[in-house]
Amino acid sequence: MITIRDVAEKSGVAISTVSKVLNNYPYVSEDTKHRVREAIHELNYIPNTIAAALSSKQTARTALLINLNTGTQVIDEITLQYIHGALYAAREADIEIITIFLSMIAHMTPEEITRYLQSQGISGLIICGMTREDKYLKELVDSRVFKCVLVDVPYVNEDTSCIGVDNEKAQYDVAKKTVTENKVKSVLYIAGKSNAFVTLKRLEGMKKLAEELGLKLFVRNGEFSELKAREIAFKYAGRRDAIVAASDLMAIGAMNALIDMDIFRPVCGFDGITLMGYVGKQMNTVRQDFYNIASKAVWELKRLFEGGKGQAVITGHELVKLYYKDVIV
Repeated sequence: MITIRDVAEKSGVAISTVSKVLNNYPYVSEDTKHRVREAIHELNYIPNTIAAALSSKQTARTALLINLNTGTQVIDEITLQYIHGALYAAREADIEIITIFLSMIAHMTPEEITRYLQSQGISGLIICGMTREDKYLKELVDSRVFKCVLVDVPYVNEDTSCIGVDNEKAQYDVAKKTVTENKVKSVLYIAGKSNAFVTLKRLEGMKKLAEELGLKLFVRNGEFSELKAREIAFKYAGRRDAIVAASDLMAIGAMNALIDMDIFRPVCGFDGITLMGYVGKQMNTVRQDFYNIASKAVWELKRLFEGGKGQAVITGHELVKLYYKDVIV
């Protein structure tokens, strides 16, 4: 069995230095960190927190890091589904899991976050809501101290997997259905937040369709905000044949603006949240199974704990129209 002493000998440092690197202590040179991490990787060394859990047939303790949407008064259904799916799967997979909101650690450095997580006995992470601006999370993942599964972030290394729908294809599919059903020639596309990984992929899907069908495409950034999408629709929808929104909340905002303007334009969304069934105007949307995505993320993390290598996991999507009778309990 590989020990911390083996790592120290291979990297040419003291055992205490290896311990400092594992626990992200300050004042360790980047060169030393690199040598120690390379030795850990080459020897496939498993730190005691993980080894103890595995030896007792219990997978290491895991944190679900999740970004709570505070930009709307609507209950964040997506976050609740992620939490529900992860907790249920963790019980089935015999994994202990805790939930940490990203706002709780956003003020910390990567080293402080690592020490905090390790003080909680955390060895694995499932991260939901990571953006391009979250450099501290990127450093955390790249440190490879933790096994990680990233939701809707297209990034993989040997200790990190990613999971989510094919956002480019899903956006292409729902937009094509809406456009072809309504003989559309021009589209107002309301994109999501510019710092979100999914925004670029969904925009690529829309651009691909526009080029394929010769559509006139007008793009505005709605920041995944119902209010922002409503304002955009008021300003630009009258001169376009249809509205494609990169989220259901934005689709709802756009549709309500059209109702207030007393004009009709076909609108489609993305996500498949329950609220779409209450709008009164049935819109095409992409249904993502957030519960299933979180559940699969837990099982993927368990696979990484058991020695598997990081990979991209694509989950399925479905094109639907949500009706009130389908969402009431």
